[in-house]
Amino acid sequence: MDLVMRSIDDLATEICSLAGRINAANHRWLVLIAEFDRRNGWSDGATQSCARWLNWKCGLAMGAAREKVRVARAIENLPKVSAAMATGSLSYSKVREISRVASAETEDYLLSIAEHGTASHVERLVRAYRRSQEAEELSREARQQESRRVTCWHDDDGSLVLNCRLPAEAGEILLKALDLAVDQLPTGNLTVGVPAGTPPVRERFSARRADALAVVAESFVARGAIETPGTDRHQIVVHVAAETLRNRVAGCCEFEDGPSMAAETARRFACDASIVTLIEDEDGEPLNVGRKTRTISAPLRRLLKTRDKRCRFPGCCNSRYMDVHHIKHWANGGETKPSNLVSLCRFHHRAVHERGYQIEILDDGALRFVKPDGMSVDSVLPGCTQPPGDWRDLPTATAESCWRGERMNLGIAVDILIQQAKKAKNVPAGTSST
Repeated sequence: MDLVMRSIDDLATEICSLAGRINAANHRWLVLIAEFDRRNGWSDGATQSCARWLNWKCGLAMGAAREKVRVARAIENLPKVSAAMATGSLSYSKVREISRVASAETEDYLLSIAEHGTASHVERLVRAYRRSQEAEELSREARQQESRRVTCWHDDDGSLVLNCRLPAEAGEILLKALDLAVDQLPTGNLTVGVPAGTPPVRERFSARRADALAVVAESFVARGAIETPGTDRHQIVVHVAAETLRNRVAGCCEFEDGPSMAAETARRFACDASIVTLIEDEDGEPLNVGRKTRTISAPLRRLLKTRDKRCRFPGCCNSRYMDVHHIKHWANGGETKPSNLVSLCRFHHRAVHERGYQIEILDDGALRFVKPDGMSVDSVLPGCTQPPGDWRDLPTATAESCWRGERMNLGIAVDILIQQAKKAKNVPAGTSST
């Protein structure tokens, strides 16, 4: 039937009916996302999270993709909210807001507000409730500041033992610094004194964090509170034989005053680093040291940043902490020119070198990324040519709101949520709910 000939009431009825079906479809989608994330279906060695997979495969913006994953995992613990959305009576907008604060104790009340009010009502209530929680958080922050401390002593073997208690914000900064420092450390395989053929044993993560803490301290001593502009981005010194770098054969390939490394790791570092040529005689004595040269010049780096904008790996939208990769490595005769260079984030730069991914330059200058199994990495949505299912098969509940203009008392609503949340905190451990 021509839409122009249909009555306003008919149009309104179908709009609400379709909204209900869309809500039900959104619920099904969230359930699938939660299961996909739980089973790490996105983890193919080149994708960093489920949100990035949705950004790549489904065309969602990163912020929206992260929210989809968050809500999908949150409604697993909110069965009544999930069931209401599955019937089509609750919209994604309402569920998204509820999932920010809901618990088993407050789920019923928030669901009642959502069913009898608009998305705006739910949003206002959640915002007001979170503000009340923030007031409590401020007093907690004051307690954190009051109790902060760092103590230290030397153990019997001479080791320094640190004991620290930091406010949450300072703690997050410290953990972030440690994580960044850990990323700069060489992979720790314990092979010293181990018989040949024994599988390498990886160092404990806590030990690597201890190494990272030393790196953070050294960086501060060397540079102070603010990093001096114009310094090299990497201050790691690596000694590698030219033949090892060129052909990946056995030879000198090690950190200065440190352990050895894989030739491919050295090739990754050398893609974009300062190079000093050292010529040695047959006995290993240095004969000549060339001047320091930078592989990627500042003007060339600016050109690549303007051209690539972000990491060129399919599906990646990282635009910070970029490395410049030689598609044909300069050690194998590859030229340092734009057509042989590509911007990659550090995660995907590592994937290309250490995980076996390849980059091919096609006849038209485009790039093809190839997995270790020979399959091409592309952005084609699987099954996108398949016809969609019949939307009439979705649940038929209407999404029409029950609100008829009544005024919501926001203060009372927030008080109810606070009381319900406090009841849960005051219930003795092991008490069963009735």
